[in-house]
Amino acid sequence: MWTPATRRQHNRTGLRYETDLTDAEWRLVEPLLPEPPGTGRPLSWSLREILNAIFYVLRGGIPWRLLPSDLPPKSTVFRWFAAWRDQGVFEAMNHTLLMTDRERAGRAASPSAAVIDTQSVKTNESGGPRGYDAGKKIMGRKRHALVDTDGRALKLFPHPASVQDRDGGPPVINASRGSFPFIEKVFADAGYQGPRMASATRIAVEIVRRKPNQVGFVVQPRRWVVERFFAWINRNRRLWKDTEATIASATAFLYAAASLILIRRIARFE
Repeated sequence: MWTPATRRQHNRTGLRYETDLTDAEWRLVEPLLPEPPGTGRPLSWSLREILNAIFYVLRGGIPWRLLPSDLPPKSTVFRWFAAWRDQGVFEAMNHTLLMTDRERAGRAASPSAAVIDTQSVKTNESGGPRGYDAGKKIMGRKRHALVDTDGRALKLFPHPASVQDRDGGPPVINASRGSFPFIEKVFADAGYQGPRMASATRIAVEIVRRKPNQVGFVVQPRRWVVERFFAWINRNRRLWKDTEATIASATAFLYAAASLILIRRIARFE
């Protein structure tokens, strides 16, 4: 709920663009970026400005070529984005920020429970893997998200929308074992029921079902946090559709959006 106090807390009008990092946010992010190469031509643009440009593209939903002239040129920004994408920088950034934010909230750094769900989104003419989700009547991709019980992203996997939840879920929870080994239970909807999901790992999968007499939309226990996470990242216009030609770029933007949520949250409490 917006109040005068929260509006002041989230106010970013003093910045050049609302997507620019504040000094507090940059101090938080700078140690999480790889060191620039020690050889070759010196950098013409700072890493802070390059990250500002990536977040500008993410939040504004614009093509790289429409970056404003006071930000680094598109060739420079995309080259750094592609390098960080291939190095897994955005995923690693989200992982570190997630543990920092959990500890700030007085919780253990690594979660013991999680929630899983998908979001189906359309793709465009850029191509790349896609499929048809018959349930949602959408041609495009699904975003598989595993979040903690407060809605912080743990693992994000985009894939063609034709992949059923019960088939796409096991790789997600399998991938979480290396980064989050203490997860003991995952909450999911009825789309994940069946032996394939239940036997994927030693993690217990609890199906949160609708009440038998439920009519219309009702917020479901546990499951609502992942729906809220999808609402949070959809504030970034680059994610209203999946416009990326590759799954790797789609994954990088998802982790960048998840990281941006945590960057702003942690910096406000410093």
